[in-house]
Amino acid sequence: MNKVILMGRLTRDPEIRYSQGDSAMAIARFSLAVDRRFAKNSSDGQTADFINCVAFSKTAEFIEKYTHKGTKLVVEGRIQTGSYTNKDGNKVYTTDVIVENTEFAESKASAANSGYAVPENAEGTAPAKPEGKPGEGFMNVADGLDDEGLPF
Repeated sequence: MNKVILMGRLTRDPEIRYSQGDSAMAIARFSLAVDRRFAKNSSDGQTADFINCVAFSKTAEFIEKYTHKGTKLVVEGRIQTGSYTNKDGNKVYTTDVIVENTEFAESKASAANSGYAVPENAEGTAPAKPEGKPGEGFMNVADGLDDEGLPF
């Protein structure tokens, strides 16, 4: 089984291209900075891994329309390896995550508080948390009201 789930922030704006031919397809390339769980114990001092990702078709269009550098995403997909020979004649090996599904990993309110903005009306966004004190956002119910008096 080849299945990957990652959560991280875009390291730069996604690069979008369209395939040639009768049915042009969107292709989005981006990288995610994924925090390491035990960064303090890292032998190289690095606290995050930078994972190259590629999305196609509707998923790529979603990424193009609603994301930018700093957007926190959850992506689901598979690992794909490949290789090519560069212009110097050296063989270069690649590893990418082919993204099949994606969604935002934080609400608009959380993104605003962290300095990153999630666009309005973006599909796949997590619902915004109620503003104010903990427990607010719930309906007030009068004391002594039994189950029959509740509106649900």
